[in-house]
Amino acid sequence: MQASRREFTRWAGAGAIAALAWRSDPGIAAGSANGAAPTIDQRLAPIAPELRPFARRMLEAGSQPITAEALRKMPANAGPPPQELMPSVPVAEREVPPVGSLPGVKVYVVNADRNRRRPAILHTHGGGFILGSARGELRNLQETALELDCVIVTVEYQLSPKVRYTRSTEETYAGLKWLHDKADSLGADRSRLVVMGESAGGGHAAILAIKARDRGEVPLVFQALVYPMLDDRTGSVGTVPPFVATVGWSPPENRLGWRSFLGVEPGGSSAPVTAVPARLQDVSGLPPAWIGVGGVDLFAAEDITYARRLTLAEVPTELLVIPRAFHGFDRVAASTGLAREFTQSKLSALRRAFAT
Repeated sequence: MQASRREFTRWAGAGAIAALAWRSDPGIAAGSANGAAPTIDQRLAPIAPELRPFARRMLEAGSQPITAEALRKMPANAGPPPQELMPSVPVAEREVPPVGSLPGVKVYVVNADRNRRRPAILHTHGGGFILGSARGELRNLQETALELDCVIVTVEYQLSPKVRYTRSTEETYAGLKWLHDKADSLGADRSRLVVMGESAGGGHAAILAIKARDRGEVPLVFQALVYPMLDDRTGSVGTVPPFVATVGWSPPENRLGWRSFLGVEPGGSSAPVTAVPARLQDVSGLPPAWIGVGGVDLFAAEDITYARRLTLAEVPTELLVIPRAFHGFDRVAASTGLAREFTQSKLSALRRAFAT
């Protein structure tokens, strides 16, 4: 199966994995047996056969890895332009008013209709905490809203290292609280609110679920965590198996993302528990969850562990691990059977949550 230009462009423009779109330096992957940088074929070997053409095209793009220096030089509007929006699904830009010392927060509202009462999703985009945008996700969110007949609010939170977690997590919570408070005018049902995000956005969604539980202001019925970034120790403490993360988000980039977000070196005892879902001791009482990840994604182990902890805490949790799938495969290889299985599992879980 060949990756079409349209499909690759669709993935490259997605904010959820903007950090990966045109970056594939062989030097960041695991080395070969003789210590040399692995070849493209060696990096593709752990990947499922039907995903390899898409992964190959990523690797052959040949862009440089994300480093602190590259991040400093990156223009504010870096990355591909956002995809063209669907005229049939309304999108409105709104601002959440300032709260205390927190300035106003930009959000995008997708598929609102004040004359109806539909379930709603608070979405947080990915990009390793350092890249991506809510605007870049709008076409994908339109498609999801149309498929599920729901309202979606996505938050344009400030990126790190410009701000730390103390700012961006309060911005995403402000967006959730605004969705809850403005539900009537948006046509949203307060009794059917969900948080959802991809990659670092999945980490933000997990943090939101924890904040919502602890603050008791916004009841959530579900959390959909798409290959979520949950543990600052990944790639910082211990070793990553050589067959993991040969394509996509890498351990050095993960350390950069967490360092930028936390303001401290990741993996150590000084990491703030409130910013790292995997470090939370008590996960009981959190909303039911769907967690999906690829088997050779850098986040596979931490996502499996988090799903296990939720399950043992009596939080109803569905875990889907797609064998030999890499980070973001559902976007770049959307036409494959593995990607369709992944996406349909996520959508089915959301439908069930909305039906409760």
